[in-house]
Amino acid sequence: MGLLKIYKFFLHGVLKLAGISPKKIEIEPGTVVNFWVPTQITTKPAVVFLHGFAFDGILTWQFQALALANRYSVYVPDFVFFGDSITDKSERSVEFQAECIAKGLKKLGVQKCTLVGFSYGGMVGFKMAEIYPELVHSVVVTCSPMALTESISKARLHRLGFNSWPDYLLPDSVKGVETLVQLASHSFPKLPNFIYKEILE
Repeated sequence: MGLLKIYKFFLHGVLKLAGISPKKIEIEPGTVVNFWVPTQITTKPAVVFLHGFAFDGILTWQFQALALANRYSVYVPDFVFFGDSITDKSERSVEFQAECIAKGLKKLGVQKCTLVGFSYGGMVGFKMAEIYPELVHSVVVTCSPMALTESISKARLHRLGFNSWPDYLLPDSVKGVETLVQLASHSFPKLPNFIYKEILE
């Protein structure tokens, strides 16, 4: 068992103690979204954490989920194609992600929520607020444009030193994973190569 798997196993235990556990929700046949949800029904305000393109929901938001679980009903989904969320559809749009998360939240009984989005999660959050205003009370976003226009996209890729988003976001080497993590983080400590290798695998 790799170090990352051991850490996730430990993290799952800590989150369960804090009253948050994983639950798979079938959005429609062939599409299942994994959510970390409160283990007990509460009347606390709902906060939904939307992760960026790297990692999954709970690895991205573990500290915030633990810090806020006492005062809020915390929901942390994995976007489709990330973590434990799957689909047999070829759809890859931000709108599809927004629809899946919104439908999942409604199935979980969430009627109103605050969205907290990081990077790609911010774009999904903006789209959710646009499509489902009755569900989204407010949105908090960091490191994200409202929409990724072609001019913004080209300028950002040039600044990062890549020719295309797949070259940056879908690394095929240990060095590529290290570059992704370092560029996507501020002052992130250098990790041993075996951890980047586990992430790649």
